[in-house]
Amino acid sequence: MQLQDLGYNQRPDPIHFKGLLQGNLGHSMVRGKVAVDELIIGRLPVTIELGLMSIVIGLVIALPVGIYSAVRQDTAADYLGRSVAIIGLATPNFWLGMMVMIFPAIWWGWTPPLKLIPFTEDPLGNLGMFLIPSLIVGTATAASTMRMTRTMMLEVLRQDYIRTSWSKGLKERVVVLRHALKNALIPVVTLIGMELPIVVGGAVIMENIFNLPGLGQLMVNALTDRDYPLISGINLFFATAVVGINLMIDLIYAFLDPRVRYK
Repeated sequence: MQLQDLGYNQRPDPIHFKGLLQGNLGHSMVRGKVAVDELIIGRLPVTIELGLMSIVIGLVIALPVGIYSAVRQDTAADYLGRSVAIIGLATPNFWLGMMVMIFPAIWWGWTPPLKLIPFTEDPLGNLGMFLIPSLIVGTATAASTMRMTRTMMLEVLRQDYIRTSWSKGLKERVVVLRHALKNALIPVVTLIGMELPIVVGGAVIMENIFNLPGLGQLMVNALTDRDYPLISGINLFFATAVVGINLMIDLIYAFLDPRVRYK
């Protein structure tokens, strides 16, 4: 099938967007005329699970380390956390994923499972299969989130109302978690939204390295096969998802900061 058969050589016409607005993304050129939206929906759960686990792991690592580094500024733990964050920022995901695949196989004869284990059949096995790629993707987001959390916590801890809280004799846990953290999280939440493309890119790489049948693997296969409708559909889906999630993050600001109101 040639590109002109799909209308790629024609000028854009409003009628071409009718099917798009109805959720019709066209049909695959090389996969038996299967609808693109069906292919995306079939692979979507794997990518969602990988992305959510990556974000959760990144936050679980970044927030406690960032808070502790700010509260214990210029201590050995602070220097260690900052050093690890810099290493995490400098380490490419694809290289780390390949090292995890290669060296354990050479040294111990162990490789991660390469066949998808459905969550409904074996929940623990499924989570174990996604754990390593999620950790790898999560380290990239955790590094920048940790640095932002530390920076904002240091700024908030110097505010007058925090000094007032200390003077009242409140416990450190109450001052840090109840009074300081909530105000420090606003830029951190913004950063999380900006990191979504990193998570998407990491998912594409990890799904191909660890043989996870998600949208990332489907995207690479579509590029190899020059399946243009499928490539366009996946790109459109990823772009829409990133924009939609960033909109949700903007709405969360009203919860974190009562001064923010949407009219």
